[in-house]
Amino acid sequence: MTDTPHTTGPGTTDVLTALMDTARRRGDAPALTGPGGPTLSHRQLADAVLATAHGLREAGMAPGERVLFSVRPGPDGVVLALGIIAAGATVVFIDPGAGPELFAARKELAAPRWAAAESLLYAAARYGRPLARRRGLLLPDYHRLGLRHIHAGRRLPGVPAGALSARRLAAGPAGAFRPRPAPGQEALVVFTSGTTSAPKAVVHTRGSLGAGLAGCGHALRMGDGDTVHTDQLMLGIPALITGAHWTMPPYGFAPAADPVRYAAGLHGATHTFCVPADLPTVLDAVERGEATVPTTLRYLVLGGAPVLPGLLRRAARTLPGVTVLAVYGMTEILPVAVATGADKLAYDGPGDLLGTPLPSVTVRTAPDGELLVSGPNLCRGYLGRPPMEQHATGDLARLEDGRLVLHGRKKDMLIRGRTNIYPGLYEPAITALPGVAEAVIVGVPDDYGDERVVLVLVPERPGTAPESLADRVRSRLPALLDAAVLPDDVVVLDRVPVAGRSRKPDRDALRDRLRRGAARGTEPVR
Repeated sequence: MTDTPHTTGPGTTDVLTALMDTARRRGDAPALTGPGGPTLSHRQLADAVLATAHGLREAGMAPGERVLFSVRPGPDGVVLALGIIAAGATVVFIDPGAGPELFAARKELAAPRWAAAESLLYAAARYGRPLARRRGLLLPDYHRLGLRHIHAGRRLPGVPAGALSARRLAAGPAGAFRPRPAPGQEALVVFTSGTTSAPKAVVHTRGSLGAGLAGCGHALRMGDGDTVHTDQLMLGIPALITGAHWTMPPYGFAPAADPVRYAAGLHGATHTFCVPADLPTVLDAVERGEATVPTTLRYLVLGGAPVLPGLLRRAARTLPGVTVLAVYGMTEILPVAVATGADKLAYDGPGDLLGTPLPSVTVRTAPDGELLVSGPNLCRGYLGRPPMEQHATGDLARLEDGRLVLHGRKKDMLIRGRTNIYPGLYEPAITALPGVAEAVIVGVPDDYGDERVVLVLVPERPGTAPESLADRVRSRLPALLDAAVLPDDVVVLDRVPVAGRSRKPDRDALRDRLRRGAARGTEPVR
């Protein structure tokens, strides 16, 4: 791939302007249904957002102030978050269970003036700290933060005196406030990583959110009359912008925890979201006849982790009327590209097909092959750091016939002898072999300072004899891989450990397991 940028499409919009335009166009059409109801129309949602913004400004919230935000996805939380942004302030998503030192470091970096949390969280932080501590959860004492407060839900003991009620704010007068377009306004801060000494947070503006979320809705084929079932804010807001109906599952619900209930909750939905690691459990239930996916469902959105050929083949068999849309993106710029499951399966070149970059997204590569991305949906930068002109993704990729192809992660690179091995270049081709659900390549240090290259396989069908699968795959590898990167060992496991909310393969945990197993002589290393 050359350094010639790929860029097309429209410029920046404003997330609030887009929502208000849709509200005028869609009026009384359903917009948002929370867990168990009720349903807000597009007009009612817009009125509640504007009323909230008016009430916050009347209560003294000033443009540019930041609000620590710990409210679960639901109508109250969506209205409050959008109302804060409409008032000119910034929503700072923060996890109250991150631990006291990290929470304090993030609070110091964000420098908030306000906190918004559920009444239950205030009550737990005030009266339930001993129980939470016994369960390993160290909740911050919100009363000692020195901030003004907004509570979501009915007032409970522990909510600070003088805290504003999110529901009362939303029920106020809507016509008294009209936010002006302000694409450059700081709107959202999301902590992504970092330590207590150097927390890292992505800053989005109203413009970058508007461009990214509108582009996401278009790429995921959302529009008037569609119903999008998800608890993901970054899919729900695009649904609202495009005029669709956003419905939410129960609080904290994960498809893998109860696939039958998950499938039942899809009644009437045209779109839904799942992380790849949760989908096999849902497919199990469908294949056993325990769960039925409604015929209305047209699109299954997968994201947050690699979408592998074995999973796509199984989804195509089990859900023949559903189109899989695999999203590639990151917090800094979402989305970058979208590919259908059929396109990914049809791709027979090296690497993992990510799809065509979205209109307005610019992609190029650094000299070492790292993918660099930019566009109107790019975040402003990291909190407390200089503005960002482009984002270095850490991914190695190429643009082939206008489509992005991923060839691995820079940090996943292995070194054996004088050969640099990028697992992402080879894992998709191995996963496409018959009988393979997942393939992960890791390096395990040997006694001489080099790395043994280990190929870990997960069988497509449980109960497959490990030796049989390993022999079949090993016999096919010389036709797929360069001789210099053939694995030293092939291991068959029932599953690969995953990490984080995105449930990506946890290569460090896998490497540790292989080391321990080899030391005990128990891992099926061949």
